[in-house]
Amino acid sequence: MANITAAMVKELREKTGAGMMDCKNALGEVEGDIEAAVDWLRKKGLAKAAKKAGRVAAEGLVALAVDGTRSVAVEVNSETDFVARNPEFQEMVATISTVALSVGGDDVAAIEAAAYPGGGSVADKIQATVAKIGENMTLRRAAPLSVSKGVIGAYVHGQVAPNLGKIAVLVGLESEGKAEPLLALGKQIAMHVAATNPQGLDAASIDPAIVEREREVLAAKAREGGKPEAVIQKIVESGIKTYYKEATLLEQPFVHDGSKTVAQAVKAAEAEVGAAIKVTGFVRLALGEGVEKEENDFAAEVAAAAKQG
Repeated sequence: MANITAAMVKELREKTGAGMMDCKNALGEVEGDIEAAVDWLRKKGLAKAAKKAGRVAAEGLVALAVDGTRSVAVEVNSETDFVARNPEFQEMVATISTVALSVGGDDVAAIEAAAYPGGGSVADKIQATVAKIGENMTLRRAAPLSVSKGVIGAYVHGQVAPNLGKIAVLVGLESEGKAEPLLALGKQIAMHVAATNPQGLDAASIDPAIVEREREVLAAKAREGGKPEAVIQKIVESGIKTYYKEATLLEQPFVHDGSKTVAQAVKAAEAEVGAAIKVTGFVRLALGEGVEKEENDFAAEVAAAAKQG
């Protein structure tokens, strides 16, 4: 029997995109012949993944997993929304979120290398599902959130199954108060985050470079309006205050009660909770954000197909 080395398995995996164990098994079946192993995998339908890898995957699902004071949100992309409705895909994404929670952190490579329940790694499971369903799929990102004491508020928008949907939000509430009203408040704030997409928790959490750009824009607008330099600085500072009210979670008007900011709503909830409450952070993952989708002209495709026919 041929000696199957790790380098051979790696080469075959790069050629085919098939799972590690599938590559090892294929090499064993053909006495270590790489090209014959490629054919073996293709015949078994396990080499499809490599052919799909170049396609844009901007659909799919986001998922969250919460365990007490620890939580994580993940995004797993597919090529079409149709796959996102596939129960097998949904089960895989939900399981990946629980694996990500156990791994901790936001290292996608570490999550992919982690064991998937039932055998193989998370990466192996994704590749096997690609081969079976026939679409490119990727674990795009993971975002953990935890608190030292208190609760994690959670909300999924566009939910298609428990903890699976189009937007996943986690909110950390640090408190020694009652868990039930804390969780209710956490969910309300998570829903607010889903709706308003704040850029940061408070002014200190906003990237200084972004704030500086805002200052430059405000100053330029004031100059174009003919304002004297003596008053431009006042206009800029006033504009920055308005920006923070729009961009930071704690200063935004609370969507559930517009008469209060989020910070004021949190303060008001302390009486029911029975202790001080601190919002420590939030995570918001929206499906496909930042991914450049391919725009296809369907009518043109049909016309081109008709000409070929």
